[in-house]
Amino acid sequence: MSPTLFRNVSIFDGTGELPYPGEALVLGNRVKAVARGAERIAAEGATVVDAGGATLMPGMVEPHAHLSYIDCASVLEIGDLPIEEHMFRTARNAKTMLDVGFTSCFSAASAKPRIDIVIRNEINAGNIPGPRYRAASPEIVATGGLGDVRLLARERHSTEIIADGADAVRAAARTMIREGVDTIKLNLSGENWVKPGFSEVLTYSEAEIAAAAEEAHEHGVKLACHSHSRRSIMMALKYGFYALYHCEYADEAALDAMEAKRGEFFVAPTVGSSYAYTYEASKWGVTTEAAAANGMLVTLERGADTMNKLKKRGVRVLPGGDYGFVWNPIGTNARDLEHFVKLFGFSPAETLMAATRYGGQMMGMGDELGLVKAGYLADLLLVDGDPVKDIALLQKRDAILMVMKDGQYHKAPALDRQKRAAAE
Repeated sequence: MSPTLFRNVSIFDGTGELPYPGEALVLGNRVKAVARGAERIAAEGATVVDAGGATLMPGMVEPHAHLSYIDCASVLEIGDLPIEEHMFRTARNAKTMLDVGFTSCFSAASAKPRIDIVIRNEINAGNIPGPRYRAASPEIVATGGLGDVRLLARERHSTEIIADGADAVRAAARTMIREGVDTIKLNLSGENWVKPGFSEVLTYSEAEIAAAAEEAHEHGVKLACHSHSRRSIMMALKYGFYALYHCEYADEAALDAMEAKRGEFFVAPTVGSSYAYTYEASKWGVTTEAAAANGMLVTLERGADTMNKLKKRGVRVLPGGDYGFVWNPIGTNARDLEHFVKLFGFSPAETLMAATRYGGQMMGMGDELGLVKAGYLADLLLVDGDPVKDIALLQKRDAILMVMKDGQYHKAPALDRQKRAAAE
């Protein structure tokens, strides 16, 4: 592929700095050069894309992906879906994420043991379109913990691996490591969606958590956890968990502990799912009153306060996550960006930096992913407008004029945009 020169762009480079006019040259799968203002990049033989003032920015990173979730109203629907259909649904979801500008996804749990692994491998082999992907295990859960949908009267399953006791948890972790996951996911706390007060329950013992952590660290696999409660957060920090999801019920002691280790982990509060469940799920039988009775209003209020405090303490908090339910379907993930601004008090530039630069760091590629910078991978978007001025732009598919991953177009720049620019 010949070099591509993006001219007449407004560059949001991912550092948190406001967009600036400039140019960027892509050669192969990397950004070769970036120029500011009136500077010009010499690029003989390059294909020139005149963007007409559109914003060039890094591709977004989803930090809490569930590509194998099926936009369902109940996780029981996921368990009932046969594996053959499930693989095709997941492959379509992978393409959808790339369509809407997410060029990388860090999985927070696979719905069945090998779906994430296979999808990651197929993407990497170039057989299906999709984002860069870190594959996770299903949620490993305790009897009675979040994700255990069994009943004595009826055997049923959804997305879980049930493991009780240190030996069983160790075996579950070893099995998924053997199969090739990048991340082991444990549900350390409950969830108020299920029953009031469940978010503040620690569902695994320290011995069980330590067993999973020992195996993961031994094999170089990341650890992720569902961790609403203060005690689950403290356990996750003690045992070196990499991705902490939710964290709304952190108290001052937990906040202090998170600040002390702020360079060692990432937080994704996944506010979009909680917000939609609380305010937008009535036609699926979940009224705001019912959600409030389960404690969801308190969860949202605590989340807003906690995430703002974490940002001020320098903890890396990323927008996105838990999409794949009928009230927040796959592909609408960019709604979390707006929630960060309106609910958490982040600035648009801070939010976009978290979705790009911090996302590259979470993917384990912080020295080559998440910035528009010479030497970095060419995972890039062109956006029709300025997302720093209007963060909701990234929710509009037609506003995303181009999606480039690894220097290759997934969505080529819209020609009509270039024609309008030339005419102007």
